[in-house]
Amino acid sequence: MQDLILASSSPRRKELLENLQLTFQTVSSDVDENYDPNWSPDEIVMELAYRKAQAVALKYPSSFVIGSDTIVVNDGVILGKPQNREDAFSMLNSLSGKTHSVFTGVSIVTPNDKIKFYEKSDVEFWELSIEEINQYLDTGEPFDKAGAYGIQGFGSLLVKKMAGDYFAVVGLPVSRTIRELKKAGFEL
Repeated sequence: MQDLILASSSPRRKELLENLQLTFQTVSSDVDENYDPNWSPDEIVMELAYRKAQAVALKYPSSFVIGSDTIVVNDGVILGKPQNREDAFSMLNSLSGKTHSVFTGVSIVTPNDKIKFYEKSDVEFWELSIEEINQYLDTGEPFDKAGAYGIQGFGSLLVKKMAGDYFAVVGLPVSRTIRELKKAGFEL
């Protein structure tokens, strides 16, 4: 029996894998998330996803370990998780009425392989009023999410349209991840 591990404490990523009825465990990885400011968004998410997966794979060398990382890029600026309410307000206000990109990197570390890939999705927000932004902030949802919103929750009300992989915007492109796992020899 092959062991599958999700190197994440994200409840959203865990739920996405649970929806596939896979047997897996979650192991949080505490890694350095600093990166070279000259890296492109795809390089950032793939490297951070790899660091997470590799840190856990070192403890579980016979397992298939999935790491993932997501960032939001707006006008060339990377939006991570907001530091506080003011930061979240600023992020959401900057996204209002515009299209931004969401990059999610995935790394799968197996006993025999190291796989890295990313998905890029474009998300367009409605024009948001100050009241709408404050109402969303009052839900408490934005504070642990890149770009200060979650597309799968109340944040869905901010989204006008999107192009790309919805699940990648949530935090894990499940279809491609499963295909890559199978290519690496994981038996579903």
